[in-house]
Amino acid sequence: MNETKDKQVQKNIILGIDPGSAVTGYGVILSSKQGIELMHIGSLHLDKYEDSFERMEIIFRKVTTLIEQYKPIALAIEAPFFAKNVQSMLKLGRAQGMAIAAALNQKVDIFEYSPKKVKQSVTGNGNAAKEQVAAMLGHILRTDALPKQLDATDGLAVAVCHHFAQYSVASSGKKYNSWKAFISDNPKRVK
Repeated sequence: MNETKDKQVQKNIILGIDPGSAVTGYGVILSSKQGIELMHIGSLHLDKYEDSFERMEIIFRKVTTLIEQYKPIALAIEAPFFAKNVQSMLKLGRAQGMAIAAALNQKVDIFEYSPKKVKQSVTGNGNAAKEQVAAMLGHILRTDALPKQLDATDGLAVAVCHHFAQYSVASSGKKYNSWKAFISDNPKRVK
């Protein structure tokens, strides 16, 4: 088999994280040039723990466990967004830092995406609502069995965003300014 064919059938596992000090969402996908397959999705509900350091330890341990179990080649994580509340930003940054530390500890490559970039890559609209992102993920993955927890689907969306960043633009070398143009050039990708 030549090198080009090897790259076409190469499958990689991507772990996506939507960090939060109250709820951290995650999704694991099997990614290849041919498409995406959902492997695992879930969320950590941390608001029952009073101690913020205990919450951070739980995030670190869970991300470590996911990495050990699924062996992803990449951790895709949502970047903190600007918030007026400094305490909220600090808590979010700590949660993100613990997920990144777990990936660094396991020698997993890390990729960061803004919330707007994640929404844009999944829905075509950087200002899409969380519900729109979840609905589009169901369409992309051809399933209606995604959990109703939007933090979980947000974590999955970050993994899908990384998949698209790695394959869609890289494989065609072409960027699209609308869904209509994309569909016109890629009719086999629409179900």
